[in-house]
Amino acid sequence: MQNFNPDPKPGRLILPLVLIGMIATTYTFINRVATQNDLELVESEEVTEQISTEPVEETTTSTSTTTTIPEDVVKYLEEITGEKIQAIELGKKVLETNQRWDDKATTYQEAQQEFQEFIDDFANFVIVFTEPGPPVVQSNLKSSHDELVILVNLIYDDTQELLEGLTAPDTGERRTAALESFNSNLDLFIERIEQVVASATSS
Repeated sequence: MQNFNPDPKPGRLILPLVLIGMIATTYTFINRVATQNDLELVESEEVTEQISTEPVEETTTSTSTTTTIPEDVVKYLEEITGEKIQAIELGKKVLETNQRWDDKATTYQEAQQEFQEFIDDFANFVIVFTEPGPPVVQSNLKSSHDELVILVNLIYDDTQELLEGLTAPDTGERRTAALESFNSNLDLFIERIEQVVASATSS
């Protein structure tokens, strides 16, 4: 008896089954790999280095030099400062006496006596101021002192001229001129002393 094969190509039924199995196996394999080999991605943090831009404070050490004024120079400066004050007081008395005479608040004899006293006061002042003077080794002070002595003598001459103006037969012009010269020379004397003291103490 002859066997009957209803399907002349039996392989065409097996091929689709094989393909389905391969697809299923591949799908399962891929899922398994994806699950078991799930890599955790770590984000790398960018580290930014901050550079300080704050200014660096530099410490500067300064050295100051203190100059000591010689004792004899200090003594001289103290002397002429005291004599400056004395000259100012004498000048005030001269102005007050002259003003009283202009205001007719004093007699001629009183004014004449007071003007004579001013002559005596400034004659004594010239002697006191002139000697002993500054230290010999201080040539710059010696030169300044000579200028001050000249001014002191001019002031003394002005006091004499004031008395001459008081007794002059004019209407007061000579005395007025003498007073202007007195004030000018006295102001120069005071100003020059202040300059000498300032220069000596700042150098």
